Amino acid sequence: MRVYDISITITPDLPTWPGDTPISVDRVEKIEDGDAANLTRIEMSAHVGTHVDAPFHFLGGDTDTVEKLPLDVLLGRAYVLHLDDDVNIVTKSVLQNLAIPPRIRRLLIKTRNSQLWQQEHKNFRKDFVAISEDGAQYIVDRGIKLIGVDYLSVAPFDNVAPTHKTLLSAGIVIVEGLDLSQVPQGRYNLYCLPIKLGGSDGAPARAILIGG
Repeated sequence: MRVYDISITITPDLPTWPGDTPISVDRVEKIEDGDAANLTRIEMSAHVGTHVDAPFHFLGGDTDTVEKLPLDVLLGRAYVLHLDDDVNIVTKSVLQNLAIPPRIRRLLIKTRNSQLWQQEHKNFRKDFVAISEDGAQYIVDRGIKLIGVDYLSVAPFDNVAPTHKTLLSAGIVIVEGLDLSQVPQGRYNLYCLPIKLGGSDGAPARAILIGG
């Protein structure tokens, strides 16, 4: 059995979505300065690093916020699908031509994005590989309940709403910012637990895969 940590370490150097609150992780009390303990203050968006999107993020209204997401979807058997580096956008056609096993309910898509996390890049990349609207609809039609991607958005930078709305309106849980660089294609057990933030549109998560 092998455990793969597919989470991104949150530091002030981590890329964030343009316009989001910069990440600040500061020790405001320090033992070396005479304080009784070390104490850290954190300031950041709910959508940094490895994180989960709730329906409220793009649908608003009375849709579910992150603390209401079903845990049985966030835990369980998953399939990691490895795409060639020349894939620029994950369309319906791309997915149809790949051998996704039947009855898959949790799908994690590994692209060239994952190489960026190994390079410890600091600047946000707008040219990341994402899922198109028709690719999202194909995922819905396949009966998938959780989709994971290896950059900060499941949708293209210049057209974020359609893909998100297609997935979230179908009740699909979205996990973004995964590092799948060390994970071969295949079946695993996924454990992904977002912070239980009441009323939030999303939350950072610790995600791991366990495989044979």
